[in-house]
Amino acid sequence: MKPKVVIGFLGTQLDAGHSAGRWEKWRPSVALGMHEDFLISRLELLADCRRYGDLARQVQADIAQVSPETQVELRDTYIGDPWDFESVYSVLHEFSRSYPFDTEAEDYYIHITTGTHVTQICLFLLTESHYFPARLLQTSPPRKQREGVSGSFNIIDLDLSKYDRIAERFEREQQEDRAYLKSGIATRNAAFNGMIEQIETVAIRSAAPMLLMGPTGAGKSQLARRIFELKKLRHQLPGNFVEVNCATLRGDGAMSALFGHVKGAYTGAANERAGLLRSANKGLLFLDEIGELGADEQAMLLRALEERRFLPVGSDKEVQSDFQLIAGTNRDLGRRVEDGGFRDDLYARLNLWTFELPGLADRHEDIEPNLDFELDKFAKASQRRVTFNREARDRFLAFATSVEASWKGNFRDLGASVTRMATLSASGRIRVETVEEEIRRLQRLWGAPGKQEDAPLRELLGDRLQEIDRFDHAQLRDVIAICRRARSLSEAGRTLFAASRQRRASTNDADRLRKYLARFELTWERIKQAE
Repeated sequence: MKPKVVIGFLGTQLDAGHSAGRWEKWRPSVALGMHEDFLISRLELLADCRRYGDLARQVQADIAQVSPETQVELRDTYIGDPWDFESVYSVLHEFSRSYPFDTEAEDYYIHITTGTHVTQICLFLLTESHYFPARLLQTSPPRKQREGVSGSFNIIDLDLSKYDRIAERFEREQQEDRAYLKSGIATRNAAFNGMIEQIETVAIRSAAPMLLMGPTGAGKSQLARRIFELKKLRHQLPGNFVEVNCATLRGDGAMSALFGHVKGAYTGAANERAGLLRSANKGLLFLDEIGELGADEQAMLLRALEERRFLPVGSDKEVQSDFQLIAGTNRDLGRRVEDGGFRDDLYARLNLWTFELPGLADRHEDIEPNLDFELDKFAKASQRRVTFNREARDRFLAFATSVEASWKGNFRDLGASVTRMATLSASGRIRVETVEEEIRRLQRLWGAPGKQEDAPLRELLGDRLQEIDRFDHAQLRDVIAICRRARSLSEAGRTLFAASRQRRASTNDADRLRKYLARFELTWERIKQAE
């Protein structure tokens, strides 16, 4: 059993008493040391020692008599007005942030019997929101005189009422948490901001696995680390953040890297290895590009998620690790399941909380705030502040938000672009000439726009692709992509005409799609055959 630590206020009325008669009355703080079935290792007694120092020391001495094994720490705590919500909440909130909680080594309880009603409500709220990683402890006086003075205790969990001022404070803190997940960047994309709101809620309330999808460079790794740090601030994860790119795990070394091995497990295994899952015990494990894991590793990971136990390589003894998992991928795991490349039962475990991070090209509104973020990051790294002049900034943003900018590497491309321009600007000002040079560099880096995306069209249409207007070009490219994913002509038609078919009395989506393809001398059969 872990040591029990109780945090509570000195009861300036209920705990009072200096004469011998004090032992004949119930005093809640002293009574905490009288329960044989609830032995307290340490009591953190919060008291205004300037006003009630004598009483606090008397209670400390009395607890030493009834429970010598209980260490009483007096915490000098001044609250100007103990009936003012904001004053009480601010003091307790600051205490929760500074107190060195160690949930691995100790169990914590918040004593809510003493203190004003406002104090008790604030203790409730801070415990429910995990600022205090503890359970609530309520003590009561004996119902009959002959029952002694120890009274009774109850560990409780209540549904708390909401108070306007506190709710406002929580709203501000929630906004701070969301800004933290976004690295302080004032993003403007409504869909992205809505996704961050959901992630913040899930991160605080759930320990279930999360799946972050999105293209390379979209920020999956950085977001996973921010989620961990947010949970760490709330005392939810005492362990470490462990990250690995599964694409780097190959062959026999993959099992050893993830699950560890015992000495002599295979040739070259001169020493025991803990493995990443055990390193992430009580912490967060981020497996980026999880779709690259082999079949054996997937099976072992599934068991570790379900049972928190697994076998290191070469061992016949199971080990334990209680970790939270965040997985990242730039691939369609659902499609990988259909193709047999990924276990459906593991995908089901990961797919409870799935969030798709959009690429930078889909978040034009966020390019400008991220541009400022990258400039700040460069300044911190180089100890040199660099800014754009107005003309250069306008020129870069005009290009960055245009259809010319594909941002294939997403935020990595943007960060590298800012670093290059800032480094080449010896005067500390990025000028138009530097921007124009960088634009040409990015165009060479990305190559012809749409080259990769147009491969299916070139395969199907050949030279005739040049005869198609750009408007039809973009539409046809999307239609071909949906046809390739669909299992039948009817399914593709239903997907493409989902909105308009709701307004029609009778529909024949397959026929509509067939006629559309015929405009470009294409057929369903030819598209599927080319695939």
